[in-house]
Amino acid sequence: MATYAIGDLQGCHDEFMALLERIQFDREHDRLWLTGDLVNRGPQSLLALRAVRHLDAAVQVVLGNHDLHLLALANSINRKTRPDDTLDDILEAPDRDDLLEWLRQQPLLHDDTALGYVMVHAGLAPAWDLAAAKACASDVSMALQANDHRFFDEMYGNEPSRWSASLTGTDRLRFAVNCLTRLRYVSADGSLLLKLKGPPATAPAGAIPWFLAPERRALDRKIIFGHWSALGYRATDEFISLDTGCVWGGQLTAVRLDLAGPPVQVDCQRREPPDPLGLLPD
Repeated sequence: MATYAIGDLQGCHDEFMALLERIQFDREHDRLWLTGDLVNRGPQSLLALRAVRHLDAAVQVVLGNHDLHLLALANSINRKTRPDDTLDDILEAPDRDDLLEWLRQQPLLHDDTALGYVMVHAGLAPAWDLAAAKACASDVSMALQANDHRFFDEMYGNEPSRWSASLTGTDRLRFAVNCLTRLRYVSADGSLLLKLKGPPATAPAGAIPWFLAPERRALDRKIIFGHWSALGYRATDEFISLDTGCVWGGQLTAVRLDLAGPPVQVDCQRREPPDPLGLLPD
């Protein structure tokens, strides 16, 4: 049995199918991890979500910011679609309710002790140990599964920006959502710098990639994440970054987790990327 991880799909269904064929994925025997952002910005969000749902027990997903945005659109009277959203096909689909219910049940963190990996969409607060990260992710999952529209109204915002074990209620949930689905940079004191998104070479003084934070707690796991297309594929002894910007005209990337080896990639199949100048947030 092989275990693979694949970066952000964002509605790139054709590339997803091509990559599964390239790695010769066998849903009866192999397992697949997906770093979240299954939908949005790409041209085939409904097909991509259906394809992932169809994999059933063969797939392990964590939710990303675009997945939460889709759930917010479906569950909150105050959230509105954005001009660059490509989610109408899901929201109008005959199997919408089944797809959204399945998505709502997916976690924001996956930990595999045997393989020695933990997967999130974006990042982890530097002050979190593994127990704190798992507890905060579980809190968000419980709020999602309660299906209370107030959670979707209140999860947006950039504050609080620093972790404290004393955080409760909305503040605790929002901080967890921001770390797990939006984080790229922190300051030296661990504060979240959520407005920054470019590659590390262009970061302003004092902005540190979250995985390089000087006070980051060791997890005894290698961390797999997506979200940061400007970072691209990177693999170290401590982390693997898997978002290679397929939706922006880049590649979709897979790595095998149970055996060491190079990444496997397929190119974006669209002739013209939707954002050639890189102006839209990812």
